[in-house]
Amino acid sequence: MGAQLRVYKRRIRSVTATKKITKAMEMISAARIVKAQRAVAASTPYADELTRAVTAVATRSNAKHPLTTEKPGAKRAAVLLVTADRGLAGGYSTNAIKQAAALTERLKAEGKDVATYIVGRKGVSYYAFRNLQIADSWTGFSDKPTYADAKTVASELIEAFTAEDGGVDELHLVSTKFVSMLTQTPMEARLLPLKLDEVQLSDESSAKHQIFPLYDFEPSAEGVLDALLPRYVESRIYNALLQAAASEHAARRRAMKSATDNAGELIKSLTRLANSARQAEITQEISEIVGGANALADASRGSE
Repeated sequence: MGAQLRVYKRRIRSVTATKKITKAMEMISAARIVKAQRAVAASTPYADELTRAVTAVATRSNAKHPLTTEKPGAKRAAVLLVTADRGLAGGYSTNAIKQAAALTERLKAEGKDVATYIVGRKGVSYYAFRNLQIADSWTGFSDKPTYADAKTVASELIEAFTAEDGGVDELHLVSTKFVSMLTQTPMEARLLPLKLDEVQLSDESSAKHQIFPLYDFEPSAEGVLDALLPRYVESRIYNALLQAAASEHAARRRAMKSATDNAGELIKSLTRLANSARQAEITQEISEIVGGANALADASRGSE
């Protein structure tokens, strides 16, 4: 076997092994997407209803609460960035990091200092490589978050928001929204101070002639807000983590499918080159045999 043919066969074996790995990762991600979608579908109604409940308390009462009151002259903001712990997911983490960078630039243009909190090793590595300061980070659960993880993240952010000295005046969230298997969109939202969502505002404007119910809060509106607002932040962060997990699996599945298809095309190309090399070797061998036979025939005729 010629040297060139051996090179092609070695490359075919290597690409075939890579194709098996990428195919397996594609199938694993496809299986995990289903579970992630179910988790998102289960958590979204709870997060939406809790947001409506907190909004009702905040807008239908005269209660003043640190988590719902705009701080005059806000000078410091916190940004929670959600990325992946592992790579091989296309531009999933990169898109979220770009969204966070754009938000950070806007906040700095408003004269605010920005403290960055990060979920996921990819975001931590990105900031560490560029010597960018990180207030805190959490890793190890990006592809399968639990409510306990969201509670851990939320408790520190709420503590930073309510701190008297060295705290933050605003809390922003940057993550990836799962739209479909083919579409995952980076999104940003301000969690604190609480403000009405655009959807809620549009609902109220369309129903401005309706009579709204009267609310009676026990033990008080302030007490209800004290109980609901931490749950509101936890539920919003938990839902964002689940959306990001589903987006991560979908992005990894798409990336691995593309890698598998590319490996298949490369194997076809290398196989054609190997066949051409084998055919060239056979042609050369036949030519050498014919040439040798002719040389023997000429030698025989000369001896006669």
